[in-house]
Amino acid sequence: MKPLKIKDPKKFGRVAVLMGGKGAEREISINSGTAIFNALRRKNVDAISLDIGSNPFLVLNNKQITRVFNSVHGRGGEDGTLQAVLEIMNLPYTGSGVMASAITMDKLKTKLCWRGLNLPTPAWFLLKQPQDIDACIKKLGFPVIVKPTEEGSSIGMSKANNKQQLLLAFIEASKYKCDVYAEKWVDGDEYTIAILDNNCLPVIRLETSHDFYDYQAKYESNTTQYHCPCGLNKEQEKALQQLALDAYIGVNVTGWGRVDVFIDKNNNSQLIEVNTVPGMTTHSLVPMAAEKSGLNFDELVWRILETSLK
Repeated sequence: MKPLKIKDPKKFGRVAVLMGGKGAEREISINSGTAIFNALRRKNVDAISLDIGSNPFLVLNNKQITRVFNSVHGRGGEDGTLQAVLEIMNLPYTGSGVMASAITMDKLKTKLCWRGLNLPTPAWFLLKQPQDIDACIKKLGFPVIVKPTEEGSSIGMSKANNKQQLLLAFIEASKYKCDVYAEKWVDGDEYTIAILDNNCLPVIRLETSHDFYDYQAKYESNTTQYHCPCGLNKEQEKALQQLALDAYIGVNVTGWGRVDVFIDKNNNSQLIEVNTVPGMTTHSLVPMAAEKSGLNFDELVWRILETSLK
């Protein structure tokens, strides 16, 4: 890990930890933001916590903020909207810029970029209406996983094993007012790679008793297992980290993030998505990986804040 860029907390100035918002991940964002705020205060950083609500301009105005730690997950905080507000206000912030945030919030746009870079990602089918179901089945077969393109934390996602389940999954995902797609199911192991300032942290392998790593498995279940070391040999882990870094850089993600990957039964890696504002709760993956690399939670938060220095 590189040496610290800043050792004196006063150098950061006044830091606003932004959280909340109006998206489906509001509760998770508040949990992440509160943990980040408490860590900064423990490190003697002049930090304040702010729920952005529906108007970040009003919330941030006249607060004498020097920089922002963004912990707003999902729409409104991870999709380029908040980033654009902060750019206009000339406030440095953690995480990716407007373009990378907008691209990566849309899982289909991300997959299209990866395909253009010849990076592996599962086949998919855009579902615009129920009449598309038969064509989807013809292309992908079963099982598939159905996803709203612009939600995180597995919100709105469902596995489908037959036509009726596929229709119900499409109806459920459509509630989130964005494009919906079916993705070919990957039968294999799921891994996640946290990246901090272009450095990959140790790979984590996820194991859940659920059909997939859904919302309950992420935030509520006590049976989900996180394996780090992940079980791959050194060469395999290094290759997976390089793939994640290529995927991360390929869509212009900066500062920090997390890339999710499957390795199927034929030992082929398949990129799933990239998160530009990963969770920072007690169940979150980036803090787990950081701890394995020797960084405790407070040190991790400090180093993420350092990435706001342009």
